[in-house]
Amino acid sequence: MLHKLKGSVASLSGFILLLGVGVAPAVAEDVRAAIEAANAQLVSALSRGDAAGIAAMYSANAQMFPANSDIVSGQAIQQFWQGAVDAGIKNLTLTTLEAEAQGNIAYEVGTYTLPGEEGKMIDVGKYVVVWKRVGGQWKLHRDIWTTSVPAPAQ
Repeated sequence: MLHKLKGSVASLSGFILLLGVGVAPAVAEDVRAAIEAANAQLVSALSRGDAAGIAAMYSANAQMFPANSDIVSGQAIQQFWQGAVDAGIKNLTLTTLEAEAQGNIAYEVGTYTLPGEEGKMIDVGKYVVVWKRVGGQWKLHRDIWTTSVPAPAQ
């Protein structure tokens, strides 16, 4: 009896392992696709000048960590994006390099470009976002980015 039980446990463990291997990439793809769709929504809202729409994409207790700035949270997130819109920023390219989830938390690593008018580049950099699933929807929870442009020589 013990031999049969050990065999069943081994078979079940093998099945679970195979199931896990088969499911993990699909889940990762789904998370990446959801994050890329959310990024497209953010870029679209920016192009329309919709700072409130961008702010709605953040979790209730989200924080932003922009370069050369203090932490931005709460209503200040919308004000931050309104400032970007008021400064004439309309275009942004976000490229997801890596995304992975564990339960209701995911992270994304990526790069961004911020083109200006007449083809002039405003900024190029990299970012990390911690996403939080709220009500079945992925929201930006911790958003940090930094420029890749060298600091001006002093």
